Amino acid sequence: MAPMTEPVLLFDGVCNLCHGAVQFIIKHERAPTLRFCSLQSAVGRELLVAHGLDPDALDSLVLIEQDSAFSKGTAVMHLTRYLKAPWSWAGVFRILPRFLLDWMYGRVAAVRYRVFGRKDACMLPTGGAATPDRFLDSA
Repeated sequence: MAPMTEPVLLFDGVCNLCHGAVQFIIKHERAPTLRFCSLQSAVGRELLVAHGLDPDALDSLVLIEQDSAFSKGTAVMHLTRYLKAPWSWAGVFRILPRFLLDWMYGRVAAVRYRVFGRKDACMLPTGGAATPDRFLDSA
């Protein structure tokens, strides 16, 4: 797979919380910079393998920036740089140790289906800046 020049956010395509998070990010991005891809897709699995991550671990957002891949709480903290204020201000929590960020992320991830539900199939966000070319699954 060719290296990605734009940052890519891999998300759980059947998770309602993740779907909502992608919609939120698209609405509050500083500029339409991020590309999106479901973890379950062939492209998503390829990207995970290319970055040394388990393609069967679907419990985390993964942000890929050039040759680096960030997951769990670290991915969320890196995502704040792409958001407009006041949402970008959440990046101040980057000072917390990684284990704590990942632990907090894990608590939410563990209950996401129970609390927010899930879809039977991946549903790509639509509307506004959510154009199909921003989603690697639909390209």
